[in-house]
Amino acid sequence: MKRKILSKLIEWKNKKNRKPLIVNGARQVGKTYILKEFGSHYYEKMAYVNCDKNKTLDKIFSQDYNISRILLSLSAILHVNIEPENTLIIFDEIQENPTVLNSLKYFCEDASQYHVAVAGSLLGISLHRDTSFPVGKVDMIKMYPMTFDEFLMAIDEQPLVDVLASKDFSIIDSLSVRLIDRLRQYYYVGGMPAAVAEFALTKNLEEVRNIQKQILFDYRLTSSLKKHVFSN
Repeated sequence: MKRKILSKLIEWKNKKNRKPLIVNGARQVGKTYILKEFGSHYYEKMAYVNCDKNKTLDKIFSQDYNISRILLSLSAILHVNIEPENTLIIFDEIQENPTVLNSLKYFCEDASQYHVAVAGSLLGISLHRDTSFPVGKVDMIKMYPMTFDEFLMAIDEQPLVDVLASKDFSIIDSLSVRLIDRLRQYYYVGGMPAAVAEFALTKNLEEVRNIQKQILFDYRLTSSLKKHVFSN
């Protein structure tokens, strides 16, 4: 699915003073998906690491913040020759590993030629009271659920997106019935990528509702865990 945030990622890639990037957003808004799409289309190679319950990663980062050693270790376990400029290094679920989060400071200071992007939730990061956030050493892009334009593209309605972008209100008015119908669908489905993908594929509103309920359950569970952590 096409996401507008991709243009911001391309801008980050081309920045002269580029820092490690945090793509921050709520769970399930598509952070991992868009970083993998970005890596596969705009880099020669991609080194993807999931930080959740990764004991090997813990061992690599717990020794010290020698970036040369860390990159050599990552290259070995991922079977990817990580090179400056043409390799995108992705750390996913970074809120699960405060040590990896803190390493971004050293990537910025000691190895700025490497392109590092991470996906995470600041809500999750805040659960770690002892986390040292790399203030001033990272770039950050906020990612949100899908917009109406992105919803239209996902359901193969690119012409409607073009019409809205033209701001030609005579044409827009002539297509108002169709646009209002799609807007009602968007109001029901919402902008969470899993729900949009299901609707685009099957138009099954019952299954869309089941996906929405599961997402809400996951959010409530995360909120309960947060309250438990801070109450202790």
